[in-house]
Amino acid sequence: MENKTWADQWGSGGFDDGYEKSNGKTRLGGAKQKSKKTEGVKAAASTGMVKAKTVAIVSAKKMKTGTAIGIKWVKTQYKKKFSSK
Repeated sequence: MENKTWADQWGSGGFDDGYEKSNGKTRLGGAKQKSKKTEGVKAAASTGMVKAKTVAIVSAKKMKTGTAIGIKWVKTQYKKKFSSK
């Protein structure tokens, strides 16, 4: 049994070496397919970010409105309690 180096066992290309495994076969050209997949993921993430931003804006407006109504209610209760004396 031979002593193999790490590079002999696992390859020296690292994670992004341009090879893609498909059905147990290794083929060159995975980088191009990865970029297409990446574009799709980026587009989906961008859409998700727009939706999240919209929800955050609407929620902030609701919170601001609710807080203003709550403060007015507290002021009204305070005035009612102390102005009747």
